[in-house]
Amino acid sequence: MLALSAEGRLPKVDYAIFADTGWEPKSVYAHLDRLEREIAKPAGIPVLRVTAGNIRADALDPQHRFASMPLHILNQDGKPGMTRRQCTGEYKIKPIKQKVRELLGYPYPSRIPKGVFIEQWVGISTDEFHRAKDSGVRYMRNRHPLIDMDWSRADCTRYLTRIGMADTPKSNCLGCPFHGNAQWRHIRDTSPAEWEDVVAFDTAIRHGNARANAAGHHLLGEAFLHRSRVPLDQAPIDHVTAAERAALASDEADELDELENGVADGCSPWACRGDADHSPDDFGLTA
Repeated sequence: MLALSAEGRLPKVDYAIFADTGWEPKSVYAHLDRLEREIAKPAGIPVLRVTAGNIRADALDPQHRFASMPLHILNQDGKPGMTRRQCTGEYKIKPIKQKVRELLGYPYPSRIPKGVFIEQWVGISTDEFHRAKDSGVRYMRNRHPLIDMDWSRADCTRYLTRIGMADTPKSNCLGCPFHGNAQWRHIRDTSPAEWEDVVAFDTAIRHGNARANAAGHHLLGEAFLHRSRVPLDQAPIDHVTAAERAALASDEADELDELENGVADGCSPWACRGDADHSPDDFGLTA
């Protein structure tokens, strides 16, 4: 959308905002730098980078209130589960709202007058129209230009290829529990330092939230990054095991695709399964 705006195929936007969790793959930061240098800056579009902190460091800091990641849990009775997902709301939506309030001239806790709002574009294509959502607040009105243009993911890929951006990486946390096997393999096979990082994090979160643990409230079970619920460096990321196949739901094709390629509706603000975890109004409230 930023490239389309810079090219004039969409109206020129006032700002582009990137919510940084502090734990993106290095390829994402490199791409963002290039996008800003080659597309946004020449078009006079400021790229604003906002953050609520480093999600990896916060998760391991017993002194920090941590918005939980959707970790895969193996309960004491052997049954699988997942922890509550709050990270998208805390590390993406919240800092974006904070910046939007500043741009409007009404930083929290100022009350934003009725009728004062920004138009926010969200990059959902026609393949994913079911992910299109309202912002949940009156001062931000979501629009979905790619849907308005009737563009599919394939159309986006063709356009990015034409402008030399075919290698655009997916923005998500390096150690996101929604990664599929293909994403884990890519990290392992192309970036040994990042693989070492996620394996170390996976080991560190085995007993859950660091702050809760420090207070004596250990997780009643074990936490893992990989959905197989075994240590990441031992997880079956090169193939689907018989145990995993047996655990799949009745719609096996969809489940196998998710196991390999990850959850489609990942961590995009206002376009993911975790959006209910953020407060419906001002960013200073808690869910």
